[in-house]
Amino acid sequence: MATGSSGTLALLIDGDNASPKIVVGLMAEIANYGTASVKRIYGDWTAPSLKGWKECLLEHSIQPIQQFAYTTGKNATDGAMIIDAMDLLYTGRFSGFCIVSSDSDFARLAARIREQGVTVYGFGERKTPRPFITACDKFVYFDVLSAQAAEVEEAAPPAQNPVQAKPAAAKATPKKATLDRVARDMLTKAIIATADEDGRANLAQVGGHLAKQAPDFDARNYGFPRLSDLVRSSGIVDVERAPDNPKTILVRLKKA
Repeated sequence: MATGSSGTLALLIDGDNASPKIVVGLMAEIANYGTASVKRIYGDWTAPSLKGWKECLLEHSIQPIQQFAYTTGKNATDGAMIIDAMDLLYTGRFSGFCIVSSDSDFARLAARIREQGVTVYGFGERKTPRPFITACDKFVYFDVLSAQAAEVEEAAPPAQNPVQAKPAAAKATPKKATLDRVARDMLTKAIIATADEDGRANLAQVGGHLAKQAPDFDARNYGFPRLSDLVRSSGIVDVERAPDNPKTILVRLKKA
């Protein structure tokens, strides 16, 4: 299974279940996992509901795929995405698939892709059904992408023409959320499972174990940019640097 940021990815977007407001954050997030050599969005482009997408497709080189609805109340877009995904999977060119939708119909597709040893990254709303979330290797919520898009825009260089320059928007600092009992239990179990005989665990391995427990576990869901920030604020662990490698973070559960 591919990891890191050097994989070749296929990005498939369900235009009926996603908003163009997430595109900037989505592309920034995908860049952490690899390069999307295929970028497609599916929908009925004669429908007014997809009008907002047309402005950003060229900018991000996303190919629109037209799919008319065959009958009222049936979503033909899902079928087209699934067929294309399987065609792309059988080429053997991709180390990962990025599926953007909040629809549970893609749960089996995600599971099938993973059966082939290929990583699946899911993106959707908070209301996304659990079966689709757990079928992915990692799942990121749209509101996290929106917050990331705001950071990307803030980091962009200012406009050279002062006449066209827009006033900078005030930075919204994410509110730090208290870890609930479920999250604290998951963190505890991940540390125990990956710890050595001294009780110390490599934070990278802890993060990998957390992803296996819950693909949607993300420090950004709690207002923290990194997992290291979250564990430091959890109050249940001691954090230190590895003596032989200062870049490696070690964590150990505090004694009762």
